[in-house]
Amino acid sequence: MNPLHAKKSRFLVCVAVCMFIYTFIYLKVPLHDESNDQKFRVRRAECGFYPDELCSALFVGKPAAFKIGNFCQKSYQPKALSCTQTSCSCSTLLKTLHFITRPLSEEEGNFSLAYIITIHKELEMFVRLLRAIYMPQNIYCIHIDEKSPRDYKTAVQNIVNCFENIFISSKTEHVVYAGFSRLQADINCMRDLVNSKVQWNYVINLCGQDYPLKTNKEIIQYIKSKWNGKNITPGIVQPLHVKHRTEVSYREFVHSGVPYVYPAKVRKAQPPHNLTIYFGSAYYILTKDFVEFTLSDARAKALLEWSRDTYSPDEHYWVTLNRLPDAPGATPNAGWQGDLRAIKWKDQEGLSHKGCKGHYVRDICIYGLGDLQWIVESPHLFANKFEAGRNPLALQCLERRLRLKVLRQAQVPIEQHWRLQEHSHFNMQLDG
Repeated sequence: MNPLHAKKSRFLVCVAVCMFIYTFIYLKVPLHDESNDQKFRVRRAECGFYPDELCSALFVGKPAAFKIGNFCQKSYQPKALSCTQTSCSCSTLLKTLHFITRPLSEEEGNFSLAYIITIHKELEMFVRLLRAIYMPQNIYCIHIDEKSPRDYKTAVQNIVNCFENIFISSKTEHVVYAGFSRLQADINCMRDLVNSKVQWNYVINLCGQDYPLKTNKEIIQYIKSKWNGKNITPGIVQPLHVKHRTEVSYREFVHSGVPYVYPAKVRKAQPPHNLTIYFGSAYYILTKDFVEFTLSDARAKALLEWSRDTYSPDEHYWVTLNRLPDAPGATPNAGWQGDLRAIKWKDQEGLSHKGCKGHYVRDICIYGLGDLQWIVESPHLFANKFEAGRNPLALQCLERRLRLKVLRQAQVPIEQHWRLQEHSHFNMQLDG
């Protein structure tokens, strides 16, 4: 080797080692004066050099990690995921996007989950969510908002075409926030799922800004250990402060091109079949038998029609039907049990959380780096909400953490393209 080249190589190695030690110290040791920014400096070249070390520090709330992470996010240059904006062969897409291509254990292979994913924007966020929950033994129905841009629909379709167990809903809706269309979108997917050849056990609904906190295996074990044969629909008898949602009729309006629902001066009739209306989460985990019941039972059909002009009917429909004693897998006496979503609601500040470190949209926290410790300490199966473009590092940290857990639990040989890590010598610190 040329002596000059050898010296140059040794110099670069030395620089890299020094950079690693420098940031390692900052990540491990809290600053004495967090308000004094003059005591903290980080160079752009360090961003992404050791992501697992930075993520591990964020998960345990190291103050210096927030400074490094926020600096790196400000200088972040977004780069589209491979095969999302350009055409790829299916074999290339599966490998470059790191999809897992076979069941990771016998238990998982014998327990299929169905997913309903409603999306309308952020293609990268959708891809990251899909590959996080994807297993070849599961089945996935994707509902794309009818008003989404054509190129977005085409990009999603190009991805879906590479999988036999992922499909676009046969009927799509113009989804309006808090409107009946959101509930109808799920029902459209349910009709497709019950007619599919895959013999799935439970269905889980997600939106495009969700992300899993548990592995496929952990989700199955949670269902089997605590809810075996039962539906999960957290909720209670409709409280007084939300009765207005179903006591008067709501209509859809459009203002400046934006659709919304607003109460009309028309009082609604009483619920059909003397049903007691409940209030709860729009998110659920339902047995296949219960889904078939909701699509065929006279009470379910009547409640669906009655709910067309209510406010956010997906927050009363599923939980009301699941409290019927004779419904398959019903939980008539359940309350808010069911660890489905980690959500920071604005009105829960000081009660269930210490505030949003990202920003609020419709009183729901869009997570930032400072929320990661709260998220990973949560017992919930999924977290909501994320924006891949605005807080990319928060999502990437969770993504790397989840994939490491998935591969650690696998009981089959690991294929190289399943790994997200670019550098095998980085090992994120995981609990347990």
